[in-house]
Amino acid sequence: MRTEPGWVRETLSSPRFAPYLAKAGGDLAAAIELYWWNVDISAAFYVPLHCLEMALRNALHRQLSESFGRDDWWSVVPLRKKGPQLVADARRKLTERGRSGTADNVVAELSLGFWVSLISRNYTRDLWVPYLHKVFRHYPGGRGALHHDLTTVLLFRNRIMHHEPIHHRHLEADHRTIRRVLGYLSPAMITQLESYDRVERTLKQRPAPPEGVVDE
Repeated sequence: MRTEPGWVRETLSSPRFAPYLAKAGGDLAAAIELYWWNVDISAAFYVPLHCLEMALRNALHRQLSESFGRDDWWSVVPLRKKGPQLVADARRKLTERGRSGTADNVVAELSLGFWVSLISRNYTRDLWVPYLHKVFRHYPGGRGALHHDLTTVLLFRNRIMHHEPIHHRHLEADHRTIRRVLGYLSPAMITQLESYDRVERTLKQRPAPPEGVVDE
């Protein structure tokens, strides 16, 4: 095994590069190629993730605004656990940046984790049954399976946004989950996405493992 180049040690760090090196069976050139492919496939996933996150938060916000008769519905909805703190943090960040705390700005500032939490069992009686099931007009199943899919997407999205390795995952399944949930919200957005989603093309460009290394 050749010595890692300086840019790997200084920019990536040896511990963060180690998973790529292990996957490549210690082949430095193959590990570097795998690293850059991991960057590329992460970038490709940004587009469908962007579409899903935008569709989810805007659909939930629209439904809750209509249901409670006010744009700042979080002021009257009995938010559970970290919900109130996440709203307070969003408003604080807006103030720190000199932006107004309008409903639209708060919605844009709230994390994907906040929106996914609204589909959890904590809100089954208060939100899902009376209101939020209406958001997923094209979904035939129950809340639990949907929340599982959304949580899977959330954890996957966070790995990408924190620049973590995703090359070891079943990325085809991740892609299907993202598109499936987006379809529950907006089939029209799936149609729009077709021309811009390059995940499948990038998956086909994954570098082959070095000779003698089994890609599990």
